[in-house]
Amino acid sequence: MTVDRLINILAAITLIEMMVTIGLGVIWSDVLRVASNWSLVARAMLANYILVPAAAVGLLLLFHANPMVAAGFLVAAVCPGAPYGPPLTAIAKGNVPASVGLMVILAGSSAIIAPLLLQFLLPLVAGDAPLKISVVKMVGTLLGAQLLPLCVGLLLRHRHPTLADRLRGPAGVLSTSLNLLMLAVILFAQFRVLAEIRLISYVGMLSLLTATMVAGALVSRQTSDEQKGLVITTSVRNVGVSLVIVTSSFPGTAAITSATIYALFQTIVMVVIAVVWGRLTPPGIVAVKMKAA
Repeated sequence: MTVDRLINILAAITLIEMMVTIGLGVIWSDVLRVASNWSLVARAMLANYILVPAAAVGLLLLFHANPMVAAGFLVAAVCPGAPYGPPLTAIAKGNVPASVGLMVILAGSSAIIAPLLLQFLLPLVAGDAPLKISVVKMVGTLLGAQLLPLCVGLLLRHRHPTLADRLRGPAGVLSTSLNLLMLAVILFAQFRVLAEIRLISYVGMLSLLTATMVAGALVSRQTSDEQKGLVITTSVRNVGVSLVIVTSSFPGTAAITSATIYALFQTIVMVVIAVVWGRLTPPGIVAVKMKAA
């Protein structure tokens, strides 16, 4: 088995297990409450599927990124719904139930929307390179590896909450272990490329991360708890989904490297931001209930 094939299989298994784990920990009423708030959902969709991808395309063209490198960053930009959005929102003392609901909605919808966006946006950053994905194949892959496992976890939580609580801990440990293993394999396989990353690349990643935060802030209302939830949920892109796409569509290329390094970069920076944001929040202003948006 080649390293590229191993990475592809690991990415798929990790995504499936991660989505089941997400479903096991989600209270269905939180999802329904957010889903019924059309204003909040519409604004989150605007930020995650229009503003962030548009900013990513603009920055990639501005920095004249290599086509394969650009593909990796663009894939990350069109894949919202990261599972660590709610924990970071909790650290920042934001609206956790709203963040949970948005995470589920965005993670589920990206199985269809992300491949469609890539179909139209990849040619804009490809230059003369033949960057293409099979939309039908990718939608099918994500429906099976992302949406279906999420629904299984949600159903198990809804029908058998006690069993879901017992499984949630071990599932979380397994999810973390699989993510670390996958990142370790990618870093090992792409070490030479990673060692050659220049300072300008980090400037570009910081610019993209800043753009995602601005997008979340632009669509949020002025209430502090909602703003934190939307900014953080929009800023952390779904690593599992993006790696499944790049490993299956662009195996053995710099697209995998750029998607991986951005995943590590955004995680480190957003953890720091969440901690600082939480400490700057006055005591007593910790919102955990959903507010009207």
